[in-house]
Amino acid sequence: METAGENAGEGADEPIPLSALQHAVYCLRQAALIHLERVWVDNRFTAEGNVLHAVADKGGSRKGRGTRRVMALPLASKRLNIAGVADLVEFHPVEGAGPGRELAFPIEYKRGKPKLHRADEVQLCAQALCLEEMTGQPVPEGALFYAETKRRLVVPFDTELRRLTEETVRGLQAVFDSRATPPPTTRRERCRACSLIELCRPDMVARPVRAWRGRMLQKLLAEEPTP
Repeated sequence: METAGENAGEGADEPIPLSALQHAVYCLRQAALIHLERVWVDNRFTAEGNVLHAVADKGGSRKGRGTRRVMALPLASKRLNIAGVADLVEFHPVEGAGPGRELAFPIEYKRGKPKLHRADEVQLCAQALCLEEMTGQPVPEGALFYAETKRRLVVPFDTELRRLTEETVRGLQAVFDSRATPPPTTRRERCRACSLIELCRPDMVARPVRAWRGRMLQKLLAEEPTP
């Protein structure tokens, strides 16, 4: 987990923060505002998230019942050009595989409860892709721990989630390479919970775009030959 304002303004050669992928799934414009334009505003939801991560950010490692638990573990993938810090990674011994063989199991702490969109799952899957590259071992699943439910939600890293994660990385990399913040398409229900809504102003920005599209459509219809 990284603080949202950290690693902002990435250059083309700098790795994409893992936290930026969560923002990109939620809203690509939000991700660009935070990580390109260095815009960040805390609200109740972000403040609660910061408190939740306070313990994990202390780092450290411990072992119990054969499982090694590492907090605030730095992660990176050269192939995908992503990097960040995992809240917690458990390393479970592989039965019958001999000493030293461990299976990584990333765990990400989140406020609230499971969401309808897949932003949290993509961020967690990106951690798994980093761990696979770093350890050379498969990471088949991980977990999201939500403060409201106080339970782990196990997330299998199946083909569809891996595809969505890599597509998100490529899409965000293209935004970073262009150094251009995407315009809003239209105001969505999730905009109301966004801490950047007053700075983003989706209605104000999108209105001229919709008007331009309307004028272009009218122009095309007027030029269309009558049958």
